[in-house]
Amino acid sequence: MAQVDTDRFLRDLNELRKIGEYKTGVHRPTFSPEDMESRRWLMDRMRECGLEASMDGIGNVFGRHPGPGPHLLVGSHIESQNQAGWLDGALGVMAGVALARAGLPVDVVAFADEEGHYGSFIGSRSLIGLLEESEIDTLTNRYHGKPLRQALREAGLEGLPRPRLDPARYKGFFEMHIEQGTQLESQNLRSGVVTGIVAIWQFRLIIEGMQDHAGGTTMAERKDAGLTAVRLLARIDKEFPMLCGARTVWTCGRIALDPGAPSIIPGRAEVLFQIRDIDTAVLERLERCMRSVVQEMNRTERTVTTVEVMSQSKPAPCDPAMQAALAEAATRHANGQWQHMPSGAGHDAQYMARVMPAAMIFTPSINGISHHWAEDTKEEDLALNIRIMADAAEAFLNG
Repeated sequence: MAQVDTDRFLRDLNELRKIGEYKTGVHRPTFSPEDMESRRWLMDRMRECGLEASMDGIGNVFGRHPGPGPHLLVGSHIESQNQAGWLDGALGVMAGVALARAGLPVDVVAFADEEGHYGSFIGSRSLIGLLEESEIDTLTNRYHGKPLRQALREAGLEGLPRPRLDPARYKGFFEMHIEQGTQLESQNLRSGVVTGIVAIWQFRLIIEGMQDHAGGTTMAERKDAGLTAVRLLARIDKEFPMLCGARTVWTCGRIALDPGAPSIIPGRAEVLFQIRDIDTAVLERLERCMRSVVQEMNRTERTVTTVEVMSQSKPAPCDPAMQAALAEAATRHANGQWQHMPSGAGHDAQYMARVMPAAMIFTPSINGISHHWAEDTKEEDLALNIRIMADAAEAFLNG
């Protein structure tokens, strides 16, 4: 079995943590000076492991194993959300470096902008040919509006090639990640073998009423889009539990009222609503329910609601053979302390799964915290899971 240097693995993680350090977490927004420093640092670590390091025109960092195959691809991302955690993404990349250092034939990748500062998974989509130049022309930073083209130029990436991944080179893709939830910790478990990555269906609910004076318009006369939005969401929240799956989640991420003044009845409301599940049939059932609720309320309310589909991704099941290798290794290293579980968050693995077998392993998140500087995982759990992953990777390669 491959012998992973867990002490070096933890040292690498903590050294990377110092780049863009923020409280106990990091602040490394995509293409920021801190992010680019971390990418150059990573390339040095890759070269130390004997990998051929490069960076492409969208910021993906790639470490290519020079020896014969079969090969695995291992990685994640190293940019962060703003003032966020030190392990989200970085854990998966440094796990790949640890496997390469242990002598396994792996290529290591740090995908660009998984966190979506400029777009949706632009790094992993670029590698599989799903990011067109025309889309790059339209993307801007969601926080401060800087065009992606300008950010690439300032980061020194303009003009660099964006090569396509060759799926035939790989037997599969592994990604290690923190759970970003409480399921493992709440059950005193130390590892999670991921069964698949959920689909995310996003909708815009637009409610049209009548803007009017808050003092002069009686309650009987009002066409209040804001109150309709509240009643609509309450009704959906009442109906969904009777139709959802065991791990279905739904979220209202934003309610925008127009004009949004305290003394004006809102004439328009816009609601961003999202459903996540690993089962497409469940998502379809919930969408039908949502549309039925909207239809019924359009008969009883003084307002009119329309539904716009923003996006409907597909679930990404993890490869059974790779899951089995992870499960066998987890049983060997943590018997009775691991479980199969779906991923409720999106990951680059869902795009790799479109072109090759893919699998993920989760470490526990202390208090379930993620996307916050207090995010953390016990060092002994990090060390345990890199051993599980190394054994599984070797077994899968030899299988």
